[in-house]
Amino acid sequence: MNGRDRKNSIKALFGDAIAPTQPSTPPSTRQAVPLAPQGRAPEVKSVGVQPLPEKPASPIPTDVGGSPLRAASGAVKAMGLSLNTIAREAEEARHLRQALEEGERVLSLPTSRIEASFVSDRLSAGDIDDPQFAELVESMRESGQQVPILVRPHPSEDGRFQVAYGHRRLRAAAALGIEVKALVRSLTDDQLILAQGKENAERRNLSFIERAAFARTLVARGFDRRLIGDALAVQKSELSRLLQVADGVPETVIRAIGPAPKAGRERWMKLVELFGAKGAPEAASDEVARATFRAADTDRRFELLLARLTQPAAARGEKTEPTELLAPGGRAFAGYKRQGRVVRIDFAKDVDEAFLDALSEHVRQAYAAHLKAQN
Repeated sequence: MNGRDRKNSIKALFGDAIAPTQPSTPPSTRQAVPLAPQGRAPEVKSVGVQPLPEKPASPIPTDVGGSPLRAASGAVKAMGLSLNTIAREAEEARHLRQALEEGERVLSLPTSRIEASFVSDRLSAGDIDDPQFAELVESMRESGQQVPILVRPHPSEDGRFQVAYGHRRLRAAAALGIEVKALVRSLTDDQLILAQGKENAERRNLSFIERAAFARTLVARGFDRRLIGDALAVQKSELSRLLQVADGVPETVIRAIGPAPKAGRERWMKLVELFGAKGAPEAASDEVARATFRAADTDRRFELLLARLTQPAAARGEKTEPTELLAPGGRAFAGYKRQGRVVRIDFAKDVDEAFLDALSEHVRQAYAAHLKAQN
């Protein structure tokens, strides 16, 4: 761009706020040189060198009231917004072009052809323990699906797909009876869990115990711990804490409690410590079976169990020692202990195996007879 074009661009942007540049030599100082008649040399006169007059200062432009004019800030702001929009659209176009070059495509798929990831990262389903799910459904009803989910072709079933991330959007589309927009990408198992974990880490919508359960599931499936740490975006020490909690609390209890988003790492670590006490697993089983526990929301369920296990064994109404079962000779052949709905009988090592088999069959027949009598 030459100087004249640059001046015109600036003037168009700021209006008349910038005064035009004065010529370097005022017209009044220019002197015409007379031409000599044809065939004669011009007459040369000796003249003294006169200094050029000083360039007058450019006047400051003013408005009608005499106040100095300001630059057109609205034009500057509009130009900035336009540049941002252009940059954003260019970036989106670049991503789309890259996706197309890599063979990716966005399709509208029936939800019946899509199944969940081979590893679950949530402890809630639908609107259970997820009050924001109803808001997502309503948003998609009014405005449609704004962000596609990520799926891969099913590894073993032609024509079907498997979700990497976007499970809630998939369930919302199914609830509305509409197809779901999905970005289809060929992914290995490792790539799928990395994408799944990355999306959840960026959205920060998995609770501590959900990440712990997710990590334990991946370990059980044989994934490398470094890959698991990358998927969850956690350091080695934090991954160890996640696995410590997931291994220290029975899976049935974790699922009974649910995501419990308000219960952070420290409180779950405390629950693991309480589970190490004698009688704690039995007390936990009794608590999660209560109607009041099942009716409470997920955070309240965690509070109820924590309070139950914090109580001393005597306050929980539990016997610390089992009741002995004595043979006719007075020797104890078993110990009987009941805690809530859990009944446990520990037999001595020298009890005949045939007796244990007969007892198991007798218990089965007795329970069948009990159910028949009730009906």
